[in-house]
Parts: sequence; structure tokens; C-alpha cells
Amino acid sequence: MDKVFEALASTPRRKILAYLSETELSAGDIASRFDMTKPSLSKHLKILEAAGLVKAEKRGQFIFYSLQGDSLANTLTSFVQQVCPVSTKLRKESKAIASAKASRSS
Repeated sequence: MDKVFEALASTPRRKILAYLSETELSAGDIASRFDMTKPSLSKHLKILEAAGLVKAEKRGQFIFYSLQGDSLANTLTSFVQQVCPVSTKLRKESKAIASAKASRSS
């Protein structure tokens, strides 16, 4: 549980979780939404993965990240996103990304 709280203590990591709340994103898609180096972003993603909050799936040359399935950690994350003012806007953006993906594949 300490790893979960450590992961949630960082604003960039909470933002990443908000972006992943409605859809999966590639590492590149996530990186395009942040003003940080790729090694820094990679470190944040590894911490989220180690905490059991996200999972990574390699497809070809890309790595896609999504929220880990039902778990106490993600229940806690969902709660934090409900009370975090920054997350509301990012969750809406995540939902829009998911809708755009769905319309492209239809």
C-alpha cells in the first residue's frame, strides 16, 4: 500500500492516471501531454506500474498503458480523482480521446 500512496503523491502521476481513466494511451501519447523529458516520464510510468495502478502492453514498437483492472489501489485512485480539481478536466479529455478512437474504428 505504501507504493500506492507514493505513486499518488505526485501531481504528474495523478495526471497520468486521469488521462488513462477512460482509455489506453501509448507512451508517446502520454508524453505529448507533458512538458518533461522522456526518461522522467518513463520513471513516473514505472512507479505507477510498480504500485499496481497501470499495466503496460508492448505492441510492435509501441508500449500502451492502461489502468490496472479492479483493485483496491484503483478504487483509491478513483476516489482521489473525484476530489482532485485537476483530474476533472483531464478525465473529460480522456473521455474525448476514447470517443475519437471509437469513431475512427467504427
